[in-house]
Amino acid sequence: MKRTIARGALLALVLVALRAGPAGAEDMTGANNTAPPAATEDSMPAVLTGTLKKIHDSGTVILGYREASFPFSYVRQAGAPPIGYSIDLCLGVVDEIKRELGGAPVAVSYLSVTADTRMDAIMSGKADLECGSTTSNTERQKSVAFSPVMFVAGTKLLVKRASGISSYRDLSGKTLVVTSGTTNEAAMHLLNDKYKLGITIVAGKDHQESYDMLASGKADAFATDDVLLAGFIAANKAQDTMAVVGDFITYEPYGLMFRKDDPEMADAVSRAFLTMAQTGDLVATYHKWFLQPTPTGEFLNLPLSLQLTESLRALGVDEF
Repeated sequence: MKRTIARGALLALVLVALRAGPAGAEDMTGANNTAPPAATEDSMPAVLTGTLKKIHDSGTVILGYREASFPFSYVRQAGAPPIGYSIDLCLGVVDEIKRELGGAPVAVSYLSVTADTRMDAIMSGKADLECGSTTSNTERQKSVAFSPVMFVAGTKLLVKRASGISSYRDLSGKTLVVTSGTTNEAAMHLLNDKYKLGITIVAGKDHQESYDMLASGKADAFATDDVLLAGFIAANKAQDTMAVVGDFITYEPYGLMFRKDDPEMADAVSRAFLTMAQTGDLVATYHKWFLQPTPTGEFLNLPLSLQLTESLRALGVDEF
């Protein structure tokens, strides 16, 4: 089977249509042109390769998830499937994969990963798509691929309000916890060494353990992305006792992670984001997790940042 339009040309045409705006949402007969394309056999590549072949042959797509990266990917009850902003976006990619496979049945399986294990899970094929809070940067792009930017965060500090700490400069002689395998861990070690701050840096195996070390007094501050810190405050109703402080130490553009050098999968991820932009699902999903009470009851009230707004505009979003 051959595609009638080359992949690159198809993406270009879709992007042009997206930028045309809502005026083209319906044709003269009233048909809804914003709906995702229906799956057909003609939409399936003649020869499947890489991740799409793996999914087609196994009938399952494996999503890597984080257990404590609220509101991106988290689990509140043992045995329950993960939920979150990143999970919803990954499921949007799964919908595109199903269309790409001509409507073939695809089951969803979940694999728990940590900051330390997530890249290996993708590279080794244990997971097909990682749905968490993972920074897309040049160094990581040497080993894995990323979706378009879905969020922009930055490293800050979480401290107890009574601690007197308002900046990393106040951490001299104190203990800072970071999560093992994160960009925040590397950034804080560099900062400590560069300015000879004398901070004792310890690592938690995941964000929950890092938070627990701060809450229990084993650490004086917890450094990670500001949105995750705000999430811990909301989830633990700790507004009166905890605060996010300091200037941004790093900026962290998040993406969904998948295997590198896999053009069919890369095209599917790109088309999924273009479709979610066209249908309004990208913005609606953001609102669901950041501007409305979450399904588990927390309320973050985090408006779209300027950086993320510009990233979504590049996908054709013009209503926020």
